[in-house]
Parts: sequence; structure tokens; C-alpha cells
Amino acid sequence: METIRHPLPSDADELTPATWRDPKRYAWLLGLLIPTLPFLAFGLVHATGLGVFWFFGPLMVFGLFPLLDLVVGLDATNPPDSVIKWLEQDRYYRWCTYLYLPIQYAGLVFACILWSGGDLTTVDSIGLALTMGMVSGIAINTAHELGHKRASMERWLSKIALAQSGYGHFFIEHNRGHHVRVATPEDPASSRLGESFWAFLPRTVAGSLRSAWELEGERLARDGHRRLSYRNDILNAWAMTLVLFGALVAAFGVVVIPYLALQAVLGFTLLEVVNYLEHYGLLRARREDGRYERTRPEHSWNSNNVASNVLLYHLQRHSDHHANPMRRYQALRHFDEAPQLPTGYAGMIVTALLPPLWRRVMDHRLLAHYGGDLDRVNIAPRARRRVLARHAG
Repeated sequence: METIRHPLPSDADELTPATWRDPKRYAWLLGLLIPTLPFLAFGLVHATGLGVFWFFGPLMVFGLFPLLDLVVGLDATNPPDSVIKWLEQDRYYRWCTYLYLPIQYAGLVFACILWSGGDLTTVDSIGLALTMGMVSGIAINTAHELGHKRASMERWLSKIALAQSGYGHFFIEHNRGHHVRVATPEDPASSRLGESFWAFLPRTVAGSLRSAWELEGERLARDGHRRLSYRNDILNAWAMTLVLFGALVAAFGVVVIPYLALQAVLGFTLLEVVNYLEHYGLLRARREDGRYERTRPEHSWNSNNVASNVLLYHLQRHSDHHANPMRRYQALRHFDEAPQLPTGYAGMIVTALLPPLWRRVMDHRLLAHYGGDLDRVNIAPRARRRVLARHAG
């Protein structure tokens, strides 16, 4: 696998917007292919006559993109410090995320038209729902990018993006919970050594929901409001989903209900499998005062695979995101000290779904990151004895 590097002159810190060009500037538009998946699936089915293309979403995300990660390679280049401020102010990059939403919802309406039209078999409809699940899941990543920003419009767009998956509480838990407790046993979104994805999934879904409800309740209590009020951002987010799904059922009939549910479940499952691989086994040490040390680059698994990064708005440069949550995706940096995944998120998701393969690929990398010291690793309590026996010596 080739690592791409763009050589910079010795005075790179003096580069200006007039003398530096972002080599990925137009590659970010490729992320807009994802919300077009139902249209692409429809076109491929009718061009080839092959019903398998209703499953085009998962075929592309889990088949094509892992191969592209291997072929295109890595890019560990960082934007020069002197252009970071300008780069974050360039509104072009914001529109690359804003445009996801209208295409996302146009695709959802199109899918409902197809589900209700009576021309698809049950298998075809399931394939289309899985394709829509890819759109829904990556929309959560778009919401993740928008939800960290100060502008109220972007935060509202984040909630709109989350409505399709019914995962509006993510907006609360991720920003005010996960970023505080990341890489600790208290964080429901940080997976542990010896914990399979299938054990992590129910723990993180239930734990994140419980955490979001508690965090929002505390906020409302500080402001003198009750939890069950219109000011509750979780209830507002869920109301958006109910209105959306209610409108779609009213327009297209009850036939769309199981497919809307399927795509939503797949969407938030896609989010949670990404959570699983982002901090697997990593642990922040406690300081003498009992508090956890500050989050550093080595507390997140990173990947510089270009194909998955343009698909996910640099989510794979996760260390810099945790160090600078407000930093926009185009300006996120690579850190040499951050542990590196062997491939991009697309390939690692497939690996995570197969626990024996995941352990074979990841456990030795995690232990090498900590010099073999299991006391520095976040280990699943139920698996502790088994893990210690397996890795002793």
C-alpha cells in the first residue's frame, strides 16, 4: 500500500491560501454519492435487469470501498498551520455537508415510492432498505460533523440528518458524554479488549440512551425546567422522527413501515460499529487526583486511507477530532503517535462483524501500543480472566 505525501517547501509554515492548494478539495464531493445510492441502485437494476443491485449500498460500502482503500493508499499529509484558519472559514467545505441532507431526503421519498409501488419483491424491498441504511448511517456521520459546530443552523441540520435513523439522542450523548468520558470504562461508546462487537452493541445502545437522558435531565434541571417539556432536546429529536415517519406512512401507506424500521436500525448499527473500532481497548490513565488524564492522540485509533476518509469527512482522523472537537473536517490532522488501523473504516467494519478475525487483527496491535502492559488496557470485566490467561507472558 502506497502512502501519498505531498511535499511542502521548507517554509511550509509561511504558506498562504494564495500559495497552497488543498489536494482533496474536490474529492470531498464524492461523499455526496452516498445519499444518491437509491437512485444509483434503481438505475443499475433497470440497466442490467439484475435485482442484486437493490443491495448496491452495502455492496459499495463494504465491497468497493475496502478495495479502493487498498488501491488508493494512504495520505498522512497535514495542512500547514498557516492556512488552518482560512481553510476552516472556506464555506465550500460546509456546503459539501449541507448538500447531503436534501439528497438524503429525496432518496428516502424515492425509496418509499418504490416500496409502495407494488413492483418490488420482498427481497428487492429488503435490498433497498439495506441500501437506505447505508445512507441513514452515514447521515449520522454528517450529523456528527454538523453537531459539533457553534452555529445554531448547523446544529439544527444535525438533528434533521438524525431523524431518518431515529437516533436523535446521539446529538446529546456524543457531544456532552462521549467526548468527556472517551477511552474510559465509564463511556458506553468506548469498546474494550475482549468485547466483541455483538456484545458491545446492546451495551452501547442502552448505555448511550441512558446517558443522553441523564445529561439532558441535568441540563434542564439547572435551567429550572422539567424533563418532560418541549425544551427537552431528546424529545424534540424523537418528535422529528415521528413526524417524518408519520408523514411517509400517511403518504405511502403502512407498507413502508417495516422498511423504514429496517433502514433505521441498520443506520444506527453502522454508527455503533464505527464507535466500536474507534477506541477499542484504549484507556486514559488516572492522575493522582483521581481524574482521568487529558484525551490525547493515542486514545483513538486512526486511519489515513483516502477512500474511506473522503466518504466519512475525515472521521478517521479521530485523534485530532477529540483534541479539537470544533475543528472542521477538512482541517483535521494526522498524528504519528496515534495508533493506526491496518485499513480504513470500511474494511474494519467488516472485520469487526467477525469477532475471531477482529481479535486476530486487532488484539496484538493494541497490546503493542501499550508495550504489552495489560494494566494500561481497557478490558471488558466479564472477559478479564480469559483475556489475561490468553495474553499472559
